[in-house]
Amino acid sequence: MKAKSRSSRKAQSPAYFPWRPHPWHGISTGKNPPSLVNAYIEITPFDGIKYEIDKETGYLKVDRPQMSSALPPALYGFIPRTYCGKRVGSLSIKARRGDGDPLDICVLSERAISRSEVIVPVRVIGGFRMVDRSEADDKIIAVLENDPYWSDVRELAELSPVLRQRLEHYFSTYKLLPGQKNVVSVEAKYGMKAAWKVIEASRKDYQEAFPVIEES
Repeated sequence: MKAKSRSSRKAQSPAYFPWRPHPWHGISTGKNPPSLVNAYIEITPFDGIKYEIDKETGYLKVDRPQMSSALPPALYGFIPRTYCGKRVGSLSIKARRGDGDPLDICVLSERAISRSEVIVPVRVIGGFRMVDRSEADDKIIAVLENDPYWSDVRELAELSPVLRQRLEHYFSTYKLLPGQKNVVSVEAKYGMKAAWKVIEASRKDYQEAFPVIEES
């Protein structure tokens, strides 16, 4: 019996990364963007510390303690292979540009997820058009894809008013300190199709900002 060729063995090898991929650049945007995307989680609702991805290494780093006693109302992270550049910025009336970061996403799950640095498949339902010091800083809102609790929710407006208010209040005040001017504002709330438009704009911004990575 002839031994299988090296090329044949290679073709039958399972697909995997031989090293840890960079969460921003090495993980797929999702299986069917802009409706079904991946969220890379940086912060959970139990974190009194704000963690964020280190853009150089891809590891999670401590940014700062949460500015107030309020904790994030849901899982918080970003959509891989997105970038808030000029296209995302142009969707805002008040912003001059995008904030130069991957697109933020907030994920609702009926069961508590207490770990960060996890990839969460989600379904997009809407978002908040945020402006932070004249920069567009949109927050996409999504639900856990395979969570039956959220299966009938298709639009941001279908969430309970209490939950919508909680999300808006957190993002409106999470950088506010006593005696200081609030630098963050909510310009608008939008539904599923408008959120898709923001995601597509961020993907095009990413392709322009990181052409070598996108083509590899």
